[in-house]
Amino acid sequence: MAKPPSKRLLPLLSAPRTGGRSAMTCQYRCGNACSHPVPNTSDNPYFGDLVAAEVSRRGMLRTGAIGALAIGATMAVPASAATAARTQASTAGGSRWAGPGARLRFTPIAPNSEDAVKVPPGYQSSVVVRWGDPVVPGAPAFSFDGQTAAAQERQFGYNCDYVMFLPLTRDRGLLWVNHEYTNEELMFRGYKGGDTATEEQIKIALAAHGGSIVEIERAGHTGGWKLVTKGRRRYNRRITASTKMAFTGPAAGHALLRTAADPTGRSVKGMLNNCSGGITPWDTILTGEENFNQYFVNANGVPEADKPALERYGISTTTAIPSGSRRWDRVEERFDLTKHPHEANRFGWVVEIDPYDPEFVPRKRTHLGRFKHEAANSSLSRDGRAVVYLGDDERFDYIYKFVSAERYKKGSHRHNLSLLDDGTLYVAKFTGDSPAAEIDGSGKLPSDKEFDGAGEWIPLVRGNKSFVPGFSAAEVLINTRLAADKVGATKMDRPEDIERNPKTGAIYVALTNNANRTAAQADEANPRASNKHGHVLEIVERHNDAGATKFSWSIPLVCGDPADPSTYFAGFDKSKVSPITSPDNLAFDSDGNLWIATDSSRALIANDGLYAMPLEGSERGYLRAFLTVPFGGETCGPLITKDQKTVFVAVQHPGEATGASPDNRFSRWPDGDQPRPSVVSVWHTKGKDIGA
Repeated sequence: MAKPPSKRLLPLLSAPRTGGRSAMTCQYRCGNACSHPVPNTSDNPYFGDLVAAEVSRRGMLRTGAIGALAIGATMAVPASAATAARTQASTAGGSRWAGPGARLRFTPIAPNSEDAVKVPPGYQSSVVVRWGDPVVPGAPAFSFDGQTAAAQERQFGYNCDYVMFLPLTRDRGLLWVNHEYTNEELMFRGYKGGDTATEEQIKIALAAHGGSIVEIERAGHTGGWKLVTKGRRRYNRRITASTKMAFTGPAAGHALLRTAADPTGRSVKGMLNNCSGGITPWDTILTGEENFNQYFVNANGVPEADKPALERYGISTTTAIPSGSRRWDRVEERFDLTKHPHEANRFGWVVEIDPYDPEFVPRKRTHLGRFKHEAANSSLSRDGRAVVYLGDDERFDYIYKFVSAERYKKGSHRHNLSLLDDGTLYVAKFTGDSPAAEIDGSGKLPSDKEFDGAGEWIPLVRGNKSFVPGFSAAEVLINTRLAADKVGATKMDRPEDIERNPKTGAIYVALTNNANRTAAQADEANPRASNKHGHVLEIVERHNDAGATKFSWSIPLVCGDPADPSTYFAGFDKSKVSPITSPDNLAFDSDGNLWIATDSSRALIANDGLYAMPLEGSERGYLRAFLTVPFGGETCGPLITKDQKTVFVAVQHPGEATGASPDNRFSRWPDGDQPRPSVVSVWHTKGKDIGA
């Protein structure tokens, strides 16, 4: 086994870097997105620019003029005292949230570079399912050197990201897992790139994308879980880059979705680069297509009219074959945009899947917009409408929300399956409440000691009605980024997962990082220049209603080395907290504590992990590392079961480091041989609640 690169845990490296990912991860995860020009070239003003020519935002808020400043004639909710807003949300539905808050009790994991899942004393972990494990009954056992596409179509896919658990009985349940991307350099011996890959290798990679539904059962009397390997397993299913799917919603059938293979624009083959997701109140899975742009070639040959939109989505129209291309066009012509210029428009959607119906045709819900979807977490408004929060994972891109037109009906599955096809898609616009001079990109807190402000959800489209001049409703949904540019949405630092706190109703957004932001571009919602460590945003919607269009916001966590003056842990004593970088996926336990999975902890020269932080009471901001994943891996998922006895975590790309290969392994996790992306379960050995 090759030795991992030399590792220094802390202090934080002083020289700015774009992040901690290896060059290999950057290539296969997102096609080296950070090395390419920022796709958002709109002239949307950073809201700090708007205030610079005015008196302080605080004065504008007091006079009620913030609407004219940031959102036209519509009044934004005053942001006076984010703390007061939190108190309102905390007491709106739960009595104990007015008190000291729920406390976490575990020994934090120290930063490390070990090739193992590390958990606190008193906890244990085990692998639930690995890349290549049989999913469909009759699937062959995994053979690293005997892989075939036919086998992979029936086996657990490659890199695992979003995880959802749906109980069937006390001791059995269904596990849904996204398979975000493939790393052919680690999957196949001697792989030298898409130009020379065998057709079978390309077909295996196609089959390793998508998602898996597997039935699992409790491992004895513990909090651990394992695959069910015997019996019917009628729910087990593989969904791949070739599975037949349907377009629904206002954009279905539009000319920009039509191809030679699908002249109706209503049927599409497969889903790509599915990162995170969510579950609906009617127990269907929502899974988001993210970095789909990297799979296509020959965009230089598309009609000139199509090029601006492709460029806005990160597809170069000046290069025929991007460096490092997988060259899927060698086995499926649809990936050649010169021949099929609309094929890329058929990806970048949220896909709805019914895990209880093995015959269900997955549906790409066009009303949720097209962009690089990290997640799609849903809730209900006060009047019962479905609400879905959506992040566009790109530097300087936006945060969105969808609110259905019709109300959720408990027990009416057919009706509920139509809710995401009619409603209103919004994009977020933020305004700070501090003088512009106090937001200088250093991360220093303003004089009111909080990064906070107000905001509004700006409507883009409602049903077949567009609110964006020059765009039809379908065009808004197909080229959502371009439409959001037009209304002046706030440019954020890579919005990834968005979750609603089940106890308080407050919304939390993981803003992973953005090393490209300059001091001149800093604003109160993105207050740090060269933000390679990211931050977490807290949103409290008016009246604590998910259907509201006004909100207040604050930043409880600015990530990095606690010794760095630009970091902030909700005012908690930074000498007691764990270092953290690049927040990615979020989750909540039943007590309303925030759990954060990281992507790119190598920026702190340590493995990625799962962290927990109380949001209320005297321990608000007391962040600690609960677990870390093996060297080269990323912490994904995560999911804490409703009984709070198990944490599921997806370990993505273990051993992924520059120079790694099957014959030069940087990880042997989980089985002491080739590294295999896997889902693990973690539990307390005495049956205690997770974190208690």
